[in-house]
Amino acid sequence: MTTYRLVVTSSADDLARRVAETIASRLDLALAERDRALIALAGGETPRAAYTLLGQEHLPWERVDVLLGDERMVPPDAAASNARMLRETLLESGPGHGARFHPVPTEVGSAEACAEAYTALLAQLSPGAIPIFDVVLLGLGDDGHTASLFPGTAACLERVKPVTIGEGKGLPRLSLSAPVLSAARQVIFLVSGVTKAEALRRLLDPQESVERTPARLVSPATEVLILADAAAAGTATA
Repeated sequence: MTTYRLVVTSSADDLARRVAETIASRLDLALAERDRALIALAGGETPRAAYTLLGQEHLPWERVDVLLGDERMVPPDAAASNARMLRETLLESGPGHGARFHPVPTEVGSAEACAEAYTALLAQLSPGAIPIFDVVLLGLGDDGHTASLFPGTAACLERVKPVTIGEGKGLPRLSLSAPVLSAARQVIFLVSGVTKAEALRRLLDPQESVERTPARLVSPATEVLILADAAAAGTATA
């Protein structure tokens, strides 16, 4: 059974700082053991402040490969692009600019062709039966989705391929599959805002179904860390 550790912060600023410091610490540990570190980051607006702070951390960023857990099928300069958001934050300036960023290929043809291209990239960066990330940062939707694993969609059923094709909020998306997310050495959820309180309560409920709350599909062997603000945490317990 997946185990969770819930850490509640006092403010949005404190949450962003805690996320940045936690990821930086995990990267430090990974780089002490291996030549390179591999991380997958969440998209959306919630982690924007955390990524700006993370980009100021003094790490050997040239040894860090940065990927996204999911991406909308839009051009990389579109307002909805997670890659664009990372370029405007983590990669904009400061030490984080030196990271090696590998955006999800969204312009190589059909969604299936893009998924194959992303799968090939993952195989280059992490050879083996399944890609292993040192850190995966995930968000949590108010409907219980994470990455682009939305309730009731076929993406949640993928158990073999590392990349799955999903759809959410009217847009086709590419997403790392649940087995890849679960293989990470450290999984971190970032949860902010009162609208996420019910989804977080469901995530922490051992009786909750993965069909209603696909975030529960992420089940690593190690403890899952949840960083949340007080509004999201509500009465949730881990």
